[in-house]
Amino acid sequence: MKATVKVWDPLLRLFHWSLVASFAVAWLSAEEIQSMHIWAGYAAGALIGFRLLWGLVGPKYARFGQFVRSPKETKSYLCDITQGREKRYLGHNPAGGAMILALIAGLASTVFFGWLSITDAYWGVEWVEEVHEFSANVMLGLVVLHVCGVVLASIRHDENLAKAMWTGRKRVPSAEDVS
Repeated sequence: MKATVKVWDPLLRLFHWSLVASFAVAWLSAEEIQSMHIWAGYAAGALIGFRLLWGLVGPKYARFGQFVRSPKETKSYLCDITQGREKRYLGHNPAGGAMILALIAGLASTVFFGWLSITDAYWGVEWVEEVHEFSANVMLGLVVLHVCGVVLASIRHDENLAKAMWTGRKRVPSAEDVS
């Protein structure tokens, strides 16, 4: 058995899997159970609020400053992936950091326009509903890309990243890894 080190804190992991559940419930209940859809949206909004706060005050690997990289560094990392020479990161890699920002922005847009569509001022306003639906569809695409990235990184670095997000532990970094 490989030695491991704690990376993801319990609150970050609870946030992650709760967000997965709230998005799935919202997506699946969108046309069928409106009250469930709305409450799942409220839950997603609250979770985003928590993540923004946790990105500022949480432990090292939860903080935005630890994993948000410049566009140049992110592009370089993506090029390294195409060449099969990307480094392993103990926390989120630059592509993962960019994905987190995209997921937060996409879900914040989805939640905001969903909420707006049930306010008195915008109830039944078609463009608001269309932006909400468009944002939700973009989110679904981002989720697929996220899962593909997790699978690719898991294969390339011989590490089950989904399990790491469940247990909070990853393989101890080697000298070549970025911690």
